[in-house]
Amino acid sequence: MRDMTTPTLGPGHTRADLDRMPDDGNRYELLEGEIVMSPSPSFDHQRSSGNLYFALRLACPTGLVVLAAPFDVQVEELSVVEPDLLVVERDRPEQRGLTGAPLLVVEILSPSSRGRDQVRKKRIYERAGVPSYWILDPEVPSLTAWELRDGRYEVAALVAGDEEWTAAAPYDISLVPARLLD
Repeated sequence: MRDMTTPTLGPGHTRADLDRMPDDGNRYELLEGEIVMSPSPSFDHQRSSGNLYFALRLACPTGLVVLAAPFDVQVEELSVVEPDLLVVERDRPEQRGLTGAPLLVVEILSPSSRGRDQVRKKRIYERAGVPSYWILDPEVPSLTAWELRDGRYEVAALVAGDEEWTAAAPYDISLVPARLLD
């Protein structure tokens, strides 16, 4: 499926500009000083997000917490993202968001976010020091996991369909991409 055009404002915007965006049902993020709008997620997106949230939550150790969008994460001065899912230390988030790198960020691809999630946000998360970055593609279905090593992302896993993968970071969990669409 092709990447759809996404409305943007920028560059040169700040967190204050992002905070002034309307509460209109769309999702706004600040990516390297540019405000990017995403439409509401699809049924498959929400179903896979809910199933992955549930799996992550069941396996989550006591000192960590799994959060779902919408939840602001300011990973850099000019980048405030809303990952689909994230894992962070329980005592780190503030009431209205998180500053700094979560332990895990998960983005679920949609036609409007495909290129942005695979290239631009991956670059932002890598630069910000997010240790684990996963992309779930409900269309295939597949899961790609990157782990930060020496400041650069390396592919830790690429599984599709009924293949099972066991992650070690941020904690042990076994996942099968096809089951996330059940």
